[in-house]
Amino acid sequence: MIPAASEPGGRAATLKGHTAIFGGTFDPIHEAHLAMARAAADGFALRRVLFVPASNPPHKSGIAMASWEDRVRMVELACAVDPRFEVSRIEENANPSYSILTIERLLAAESGPLAFLIGADAFAEIRTWYRWQDVIRLVDFIVVTRPGSSYDAPHGARVQELSGLDLPVSSSEIREEITLGRTDVPVPDSVFRYISENRLYQSSMRAHSLSSEKPDKNSSGR
Repeated sequence: MIPAASEPGGRAATLKGHTAIFGGTFDPIHEAHLAMARAAADGFALRRVLFVPASNPPHKSGIAMASWEDRVRMVELACAVDPRFEVSRIEENANPSYSILTIERLLAAESGPLAFLIGADAFAEIRTWYRWQDVIRLVDFIVVTRPGSSYDAPHGARVQELSGLDLPVSSSEIREEITLGRTDVPVPDSVFRYISENRLYQSSMRAHSLSSEKPDKNSSGR
């Protein structure tokens, strides 16, 4: 199915030239993250998608398994495939990583206009965010929906939906699979090599074997 960009009134073009903030722990970044970013950039003619690895996300305290520097490096490797993808270190040492502070810093640096790329489940909790009223005032939202998902958009929120994506992947599942020694995980080859070489999410006993087992999707044996 081709992802569809839509908004009540059909005004998807209103985000043309915007920068979309895509925040997350990215622990690790995976193919579904990249599919979301690519579909948003295509569907809304975005100028760029700015990946912002969270240093200390308030809604996921204590969950990150890899260091912030390792997570940033994995995102940088993954984003090298698309010139519209950029990586920001703006939340380095942020404690905690509140979205509104990142938004205000980006606007102060004249990085706007801004959109916020977010899943429907996370957007459903928008009223729990720090200074959420300011967040909805300063950015548009691109909400990635899936069958059965629902949310109640706050009054005044400018929301456009991105539907048609099948994203049954989670970072926690990938971490578990790597810990179990599996190599066929949905991450870019460059990211898997980094994970293996730096022994992330896995025991040291498995690190050497994993680094040599991951098939290279770009090899001449296709």
